[in-house]
Amino acid sequence: MADTGPPNVLLILVDDLKPALGCYGDEAARTPNIDRLAARGLRFDLAYCNQAVCAPSRFTLMLGSHSTSTGLYGLGSPLRRVVPDAVTLPQHFARHGGYRTESLGKVFHVGHGNEGDPESFDVPHFHDKVIEYLDPESTGGGRLTREEALFTNRQLDRIASLPRGAAFEAPDVQDTAYADGRVAAETTRRLRAAKERRERDGTPFFIAAGFVRPHLPFSAPRKYWDLHDPARLPMPRFEELPGDAPAVAGKRGGEIEAYHPVPEGHRGPYPDALKRDLIHGYYASTSFVDAQIGTVLDALDELGLADSTIVVLWGDHGFHLGDLGIWTKHTNYEQANRIPLLIAAPGVTRPGSSTRQPAESVDLFPTLAELAGLPAPEGPQPIDGLSLVPVLEDPGARVRDHAYHAYPKARLGRAIRTERYRLVEWRRAGEPDDAADFELYDYDVDPLETRNLASQRPEIVTRLRARLDAYPPPVPRPAR
Repeated sequence: MADTGPPNVLLILVDDLKPALGCYGDEAARTPNIDRLAARGLRFDLAYCNQAVCAPSRFTLMLGSHSTSTGLYGLGSPLRRVVPDAVTLPQHFARHGGYRTESLGKVFHVGHGNEGDPESFDVPHFHDKVIEYLDPESTGGGRLTREEALFTNRQLDRIASLPRGAAFEAPDVQDTAYADGRVAAETTRRLRAAKERRERDGTPFFIAAGFVRPHLPFSAPRKYWDLHDPARLPMPRFEELPGDAPAVAGKRGGEIEAYHPVPEGHRGPYPDALKRDLIHGYYASTSFVDAQIGTVLDALDELGLADSTIVVLWGDHGFHLGDLGIWTKHTNYEQANRIPLLIAAPGVTRPGSSTRQPAESVDLFPTLAELAGLPAPEGPQPIDGLSLVPVLEDPGARVRDHAYHAYPKARLGRAIRTERYRLVEWRRAGEPDDAADFELYDYDVDPLETRNLASQRPEIVTRLRARLDAYPPPVPRPAR
């Protein structure tokens, strides 16, 4: 007998995953499992995170609120101190739909002084490592490395004195030797128990499964490295910062320098051999996480849950692989902010469909609520997202004409991304309008963002600035 109750929800979160996937047209990618999920539902070709760094991006997803609406801009942001009465996405499902909510792996960001949000789920979180090494040589013989300390909230007052870990390793091990393999195995066990529970008492499930690769370090079993010929992987095509861009917009170094053999304090392009190793590591790690997602999708099919479960795959932000001379994220540029977003909603989405509707992470909260027949979220936190259900039903429909995102540096950069353009305004709180600096990129003619066109296209700047000005003033960072 067909299950006619409310749909289950499986939310698959992937750290640092850009659309370097077969289903997005990347010929170098080896991602058959993510590709088959795309074949089941709708692919968003213009999906964007709301801030290109882990903790704030996950807050935008779980709250439906821009970071500029909450002040949750930092890796160490304490959610319940800043928004104590927030109702998160899983809490909404538990309160209004009777869902059992569970989380595994990297869902909220834990580390950098952040403890995540245990209140969001019905059962204790299944936690595992983000920074993980199996080869003792990767850590100088088993020493605590900088990033391991940051992600486990240890020795936060002496990070710079700790050794750097390796940027990549490729031991010949089973998948479950690493955290993502263990998270996939535990997720399949949770799905099995969830099916039994639903058959017994009708309880629907909301399971969030978070995977950490391709986040650095690129630690993945050797067989996934062997899927890729490094000589055939795409190298960066433009390695300078955009011409005429304000200095605040650019980036050199940062997170990547926490790993050896990346040179510290190096401001030029890396040697080609190092670039190839890093790019190889990213693609190998993506193939590894794809296989873990395949394990979960196989379980969903084998348990007969696919037809009663909404499946979402979401990357928390993109990733620079040497384009503009930048590595990792933490910018307002395309490679850091464009994300994969796939939604397979049985009976709603068309298999193998795609859309150019600009979408944001904050949209998933109201979208999933509507798909499940729940009330629209009302906060008390600001709800900035829009339901994408009209687009799921008709990929040609439009609910807005742009996506919004932001990144705080010495000044706050707020951005509007339309199908063709991105405008970024850089301004400090309290500065007058004429003190702002702007970036404008035309992706029809300059997809590599080689030159800031703001001074050449004032009419476009004026038009997009009006849309940006319609947003509420950004909330400042909370005092520590």
